Amino acid sequence: MILPAAARVAVAAAVLACGMAGCVPKVFPPGPPVTAPALQSDGLVMADGVRLPLRVWRSSGRAPTAVVLALHGFNDYSRFFEGAGAFFAEQGLVSYAYDQRGFGAAPDPGLWPGTEALVDDLKDAARLVRARHPDLPLYLLGDSMGGAVVMVAMTGDSAPAVDGIVLAAPAVWGRATMPWYQRAALWLASHTVPWLKVTGRGLKIRASDNIEMLKALGRDPLVIKETRVDALHGITDLMDAALAAAPAFDAPALILYGERDEVVPGDPVFMMLDRLPPAARPRQRIALYSEGWHMLLRDLQAAKVWADVAAWIADPSAALPSGADARARAVLADRTKP
Repeated sequence: MILPAAARVAVAAAVLACGMAGCVPKVFPPGPPVTAPALQSDGLVMADGVRLPLRVWRSSGRAPTAVVLALHGFNDYSRFFEGAGAFFAEQGLVSYAYDQRGFGAAPDPGLWPGTEALVDDLKDAARLVRARHPDLPLYLLGDSMGGAVVMVAMTGDSAPAVDGIVLAAPAVWGRATMPWYQRAALWLASHTVPWLKVTGRGLKIRASDNIEMLKALGRDPLVIKETRVDALHGITDLMDAALAAAPAFDAPALILYGERDEVVPGDPVFMMLDRLPPAARPRQRIALYSEGWHMLLRDLQAAKVWADVAAWIADPSAALPSGADARARAVLADRTKP
């Protein structure tokens, strides 16, 4: 892209100033602990006193059989689970989803809180939800960035006590799978203009085939439209950590990926799948959706994905209703052929 002369002067001045001041990607971590984490009806209070907005979906006509704690993706927020949560409630599941720190209606939207903060929040949230429903199995569902947070949390110290994991289009596009020029551009921008906000306009990347949903997201003031460069650096750090966590990710899991995904490329996802521990694979189900995009839980075929998740929670050994697990077995077997 060619910048106008005035813009080139401004960027050159910013680079010079940052070089003199030592600009680095900025992280906005939690404050010191001031209270015990608490689960409220519409919010999670974290140890530093920050309140994370919470949404809950439950059936009024039947007792729940399991609990789902869902984490949204990058620049999104808890409303992403609206359709899935309502569907799960009809199946006897109670679902929780919260705005992660730095997103949605949580404090400081757009400011990257750091991988450790996101993981610690999840651990506290899982413990609080488990305490609320001590007699029910608990499942974590991570969508895109949320999936990366789940993977890191489940492979680190003091992993949450859960009964299973659902990863929907997990964000594992780490630096190891990026071309050198993308890594170089990210490093240069994050170390010269970390405060600069950018958009995805012009990239011609489609996140879903559900156009009406995408238009609604564009009108939603809680969906972040312009992203700080240091937040892009932060999400890449998180994706690095998630990809590195794959060899230790041995939890029972359902891993979902759309073959039309233009946001998280297929190569990093298949690399992550190849790195999963062999001993855990009998307890881990892969599902590939030939018509699925990145927003699997909100695509036009989302109901098919919801039904697969509910079926797997009800019986992890049974075939998925959509046949996406059979599709995955065929694709993965074909990839191993010489």
